[in-house]
Amino acid sequence: MRYVLLVLGGLMALVGGVWLLQGIGVLPGSFMTGQAFWAALGAVLLAVGVILVFAALRTGGRR
Repeated sequence: MRYVLLVLGGLMALVGGVWLLQGIGVLPGSFMTGQAFWAALGAVLLAVGVILVFAALRTGGRR
């Protein structure tokens, strides 16, 4: 379960970061460039992804 959370959280953080950067206009060349909706959605997805990664790292202790 730990690895599933790590992979899922990492992918969510990566996609959220790209959407955030496109939404604020840092990564041009997409229909998402400069759109506040994608910036907000990216920020939320990035935060959820980071939380999942931290949760996976905290719960994955040795037995």
